[in-house]
Amino acid sequence: MVFDLPRQVTIVEVGPRDGLQNEEKEVPTEQKIRLIDALSDTGLMSIQVTSFVHPKWVPQLKDAAEVLKAIRRPAGVVYSVLVPNQTGFERAVEAGVEEIEVFVSASESHNMANVNRTIAQSLEGLRPICEAAKAHGLRIRASVPTSFGCSIEGRVPAERVTALASELVKQGAEEISFGDTVGMANPRQAYELFRQLLAALPNTRLAAHFHDTRGTGLANALAALQAGISIFDSSVGGMGGCPNTPGAAGNVATEDLVNMFEEMGVSTGVDLSKIVDCARLAENIVGRELPGKMARAGVCKR
Repeated sequence: MVFDLPRQVTIVEVGPRDGLQNEEKEVPTEQKIRLIDALSDTGLMSIQVTSFVHPKWVPQLKDAAEVLKAIRRPAGVVYSVLVPNQTGFERAVEAGVEEIEVFVSASESHNMANVNRTIAQSLEGLRPICEAAKAHGLRIRASVPTSFGCSIEGRVPAERVTALASELVKQGAEEISFGDTVGMANPRQAYELFRQLLAALPNTRLAAHFHDTRGTGLANALAALQAGISIFDSSVGGMGGCPNTPGAAGNVATEDLVNMFEEMGVSTGVDLSKIVDCARLAENIVGRELPGKMARAGVCKR
């Protein structure tokens, strides 16, 4: 088999937000800061720090402002936050955000379960947020959860995902991440969807965000890579899941993704030994064994 692969990829670390939001045990603010600062020393160039969601819905992230204000911010590393609404956006700006991420599910049912809005209502609600973000000179990233399927609706049509992404670009999104929120994707589907998206959105940065609920996370990442994707979301230790998706396992583990790419000769810019140390730190912080493999397998000698 011949692989036509990029020489390098960008890893977007989402563990501090997407990972920790699903943890039942409360993680102290200082431990979150410790983890993010450690991740900043690995070579990662993009880290999703937290979410400015109402504490009633995600109590684990009630300290969003404190975390964002206290972390170290080495030059060149992008620190982003998720903002679900106008209030969250305003809090994020006050805390000194530099990149926001907005989101709309590709599944109507999941979007209703997640934010109690239709897709159309969510898009309309994002309009003033994106306008305000552009006025503040902030970068806008968007995510499309359930791009590959939904536990309520089943498969989501690729045409719907593409149309939704096109609308997000019109609103100002410079980068869009497509999420396999419930882990339903398979490699062929991942390849075909991303080929379609790349053709439809040639001037937009596209990212893959895979969960490993059914054990296909790395295989799907490889298929996306072969399709032409060079930006990948992942979570240290494989933390994560969706609070509104019962049974959803964590994201693809950052250290496992880095190991696979580096062994294939695709540069991530991430120090594998340091990211494995971060996975072990994350396990210590959450107080349980995480699903990532490299923390137990160890780094191979080249």
